[in-house]
Parts: sequence; structure tokens; C-alpha cells
Amino acid sequence: MTFKVPEDIALCLNEDRGKAFLESIWNKKAAYCCVIGNTETAKIPGVSAAGANPEATDFTPAADMELLYFGRCKCIDGVPITPDGIPTPGIVTMSALKLAPMPIFVVNGGLRVKPHTPYIEVEGTPGGDIRTGKAVKGAERAFDRALVAGRQLAKTVDYLVVGESIPGGTTTALGVLTALGYDTKEKVASTFPVNPHDLKGKVVAEGIAASGIDPELLRNDAMAAVQAVGDPMMAPAAGLIAGAAESVPVLMAGGTQMAAVLAIIKAMDDTVMDNLALGTTRWISEDKTSDLRGLVSQMGDVPVMAANLNFSASRYDGLRVYETGLVKEGVGAGGSSIMAMAATGGKVTCRSLLDEIEKNYARLVSRR
Repeated sequence: MTFKVPEDIALCLNEDRGKAFLESIWNKKAAYCCVIGNTETAKIPGVSAAGANPEATDFTPAADMELLYFGRCKCIDGVPITPDGIPTPGIVTMSALKLAPMPIFVVNGGLRVKPHTPYIEVEGTPGGDIRTGKAVKGAERAFDRALVAGRQLAKTVDYLVVGESIPGGTTTALGVLTALGYDTKEKVASTFPVNPHDLKGKVVAEGIAASGIDPELLRNDAMAAVQAVGDPMMAPAAGLIAGAAESVPVLMAGGTQMAAVLAIIKAMDDTVMDNLALGTTRWISEDKTSDLRGLVSQMGDVPVMAANLNFSASRYDGLRVYETGLVKEGVGAGGSSIMAMAATGGKVTCRSLLDEIEKNYARLVSRR
């Protein structure tokens, strides 16, 4: 019987490879892994909406992981919210993992606030402001340690799903993609409905200039690019994914931040690229202010797919507002939704996911 891609999953780039990837993971055993970190870049005014205020972004990744493990946050009251009060996309990922239970792993890429959960330590440190040109320390060490972890995790499952949580990450993604020589013009996404391309471009240009490194050298050295204008999530995420993809498929759960990680993987070990796919949300794949396809297509034939999540019919204003372009992606929301569908052989749908998301929203947000 020929495998048919469900309507709830859109194949956005390299469709034949995307279909083959989905077929290879359908009804198979997975694990979800999230690489988290903090960067001072998130505190630049206008850069990130991943917290009620810039200082709160230090708590967002830890709180997201607590939400996945315990169904509630421990390091903060409630859940991470945007300045407008919109809840973290971690609610989507938590709901997907409830409908399709599987092991959860966390990698500490470099945190100021650590979660009340188990986590894998790669000896990363919190990231600095990329305008200094010295954004990350010890990127190659973190990559190497995560590479080992990825190889070990791959022995336990049929495939791995890897997400991220790091406020300010779309700006650092722009930094690394630019440093590596990719065409990034108006291609990187934002948590805001109006994408601050000019602000991000100015921040990145300032960081590259401050690094004192010849741009031509940066283009040929992914770890130098991360250390200059990246964030502490990137190197360990790239290592984890590359290590696992040596032996099993890996679904990279995210948008343009995962595109930056993909660019790092291509620079470090392009032999694993055939075992990778990007899974994101419809809000990213249809975003008119960014271009995920345009980024990934520069790196090779890696497929991109999207979960057709739609909150327009939700009972809750805080979920319907996702349809305006606020937040869009994070904590692997799109990839985890695809994973839930694949793990259950299509029994989980976007409709059943929305039902679960609304239950969790009511419990965690609307009754506060």
C-alpha cells in the first residue's frame, strides 16, 4: 500500500524526500530532545517576544522544559508569556507529547536559570550580546560533547526529534547565517507580527564588525561564526543532531533557528544531511515576512514540512492570536506536532491536538 501524507502535514520543500522521510518514521518509536540556552541578545529592546519583559527571558527555557516534564512550571508562576500575555508555544509541544508519550531529554546549552528537570550537560555557558562580537564561549567543546550524546540517544529509538528554546534566537540565527555567507535578506522569522529586519540586521552587522574576524574567515569556520554572533543553543544542537543522524533519521523541530543549525551541520559534517528534515508550523511556512524555504534550499535537498495547525476556531483569544503572526514557533511546536501524528499512525490530528491544547490552556492560563 502506497504511503499517503495526511492533510494535516504540508510538504513545503523537496516534497518527494519529505514524503520518504515521513514514511520512514511513520508508526516508529521516537524520543523528543530540546536544546536550551540563554543569550543576552534577547534583552536588546525589540528583538524578542519570548517573555513578559527582557529580564524574564532568562526563565523562559527552564520554564518550557518544566512544562514538558510536569505539565506546569516550577521556576515561575504560570507559563512563559509574551509582553502581550500570549502563552509559550511549549503548550503545543506539551500537548503533542501527552497525546503521543515518549522519552523527553533536555540539553543545557548554556543557562542562567536551570530547570527543575533532568538535563544533559555539555559544559556550555550562557551567551553574550552578539553586538560584542564575542557571543559564545567553548562552542566546539559543546558540539563535540553533544555529538557523543546524539550517538547514544540514537541507539534507543528509531528516530529523534530535536527542538530548541532560546529567546533572541532568530537574531542570532541571522548572525550565524550571515557570517556563513548565506543570502538572508528578509528570510529570518520573528516572534513579532511585524518582523524587525532592519533592527536585526543592524545588530548582526555590529557584531560581525566587533568580532575583528575577517568575514571571509568566518564563512569557512562554523564554530568561529557561532562564537562571534551565535548563541549557546546552536553548537550543541548541531552536535546532537549530527551524532544521531549518523544512524537514524532526525526531525529538526523549528523554523529559521533550525535552519541556522542546519547550516552549521552542513559545515561540520555534510555526510548526515540525507538523514535530516525540518518540521515547523504553518505559521512559519506561510509567513510573508520570512522565507524558510529560501534559506534551506541554499543548503541542499533537505525537506521541509509543516504541521497545519490552525487556531482560528479556538475558544480562547490567547490561542486565536497565533493566527495574527505572533510567536509562530518555538520549543519544537511544529515538529512535535508532526511527531505526534507519525508516532500514532495518524490517529493524532490537528483537530485532536487543538482540543488537547485548549484543555491545557484552560488549566494553565485562562484560570490564572
